[in-house]
Amino acid sequence: MTPARVLVVGGGISGLVAAYRLRTLLGERAEIVVVEQSDRIGGKLRTVELAGEGYDVGAEGFLLRRPELLDLVTELGLADELVTPALLASRVRAAGQSVRVPPRTLMGVPAAPEVLREVLSPAAVRRVADEPALPPLDLDGADVSVGGLLRARLGDEVVDRLVDPLLGGVYAGRADDLGLRATMPQLAAALDRGAGSLVRATAEVVPAPNPDAPRPPVFGALRGGFRVLVDRLAAASRARLRLGQPVRSLTRAERGWRVEIGPAPRPEVVDVDGVVLAVPAPAARRLLADVAPVAAAAYGRVDVASMAVVALALPAGTQLPEASGVLVAEGERWADGTPFTAKAFTFSSRKWGHFGDRVLVRGSVGRFGDAAVLRRDDADLVRAVRADLAELTGVRVEPSDAAVMRWGGGLPQYAVDHNDVVATIESTVADQPGLAVAGATLHGVGLPACVATADAAARRVAAHLPADAVAGSGTMGAWPA
Repeated sequence: MTPARVLVVGGGISGLVAAYRLRTLLGERAEIVVVEQSDRIGGKLRTVELAGEGYDVGAEGFLLRRPELLDLVTELGLADELVTPALLASRVRAAGQSVRVPPRTLMGVPAAPEVLREVLSPAAVRRVADEPALPPLDLDGADVSVGGLLRARLGDEVVDRLVDPLLGGVYAGRADDLGLRATMPQLAAALDRGAGSLVRATAEVVPAPNPDAPRPPVFGALRGGFRVLVDRLAAASRARLRLGQPVRSLTRAERGWRVEIGPAPRPEVVDVDGVVLAVPAPAARRLLADVAPVAAAAYGRVDVASMAVVALALPAGTQLPEASGVLVAEGERWADGTPFTAKAFTFSSRKWGHFGDRVLVRGSVGRFGDAAVLRRDDADLVRAVRADLAELTGVRVEPSDAAVMRWGGGLPQYAVDHNDVVATIESTVADQPGLAVAGATLHGVGLPACVATADAAARRVAAHLPADAVAGSGTMGAWPA
């Protein structure tokens, strides 16, 4: 029996999960290799030392209502490291004031007009109240721009003061450029079921809370940072890691796939039974150009946004607002007219109790199409974020430590008809036995969605391997705690 040989391209969360799942499916004898162009694994999961302890400067948490990552954490023996945030509201800076993000909203879309009185003008609140009386809204299966639809039905203020800052916090994009079905699938589904109105659709998705029922946590994170997940996945996969190695080409071989790896002058040629591509859209487009040109062209339709995270450790005892953070609407300015640099702040030590007495703040910088701000050097970004923090909160103390992490091309933009783009990618790649794709480009930018695509990709590749490559293989079971 010839052991299976599988190559995973990309060492981020999707690639590592794919490698781990392949190990559980193919058994000990399989040769699994993860090739990563950078010098580290983890992708957009990055834990740095800030004031002597671990702090995440990539993804900081994950949705608990989706089970995929929570199930994986349990399977890997990390359930005891799970932490949940304090039940604090977020705030939004819009129209020159900072107010609480209204309850019973879905990415800023309201379920009732009265919750908007703090953030919208009286005329804008009345417009929201009148929306259910407009002609019934029927998408007829089509996708539409989030901003375009909401401006037409609810008015500009809802978009500019609420929806755009909230979507920008997730995608680093703008509501006018993002598609409804990929970014707000629950809302689109309610409209498809006949809600007829955005307000009624949101009320269906976000029902009025039961005051007597406990509020379950929405997000989770891991004590010690996501590096504990990255390290555990790498160890449990028992994959060979090849770091600092670009993948130059992917072609069909007589049996399986041929891959060129390494520097251009002398690349190494490797033949494998299966390949998982867990890379951003630009890299996937390049690698699929010859073997799946239709999928490559579809990947080419997905733009990417760049951003940076500025992490600050402040002196013990520094008082932050009683909020989990604040979003900053685009175009907001200081009292003296200076434009804000940051698009959002997370008051990490308020939000996450496991940080103890440390006072930690995270500022996010950068939106789609706004590359100029990211050309500023680290010291300048730290100064700008500190100044924004002072304007928003009055906190002007010198940080005891700071870290800057830049994420070039880190966030795919889910434009109108994104789901059709993904369907094209997946259906055409499915015509190539032993090849699969995974990652944030597909079905969601959050960690559970990435885990789901990686698991599916691993299962697809394993199912197409030659019978003699997988004979006698079996599930490894849970990784011991």
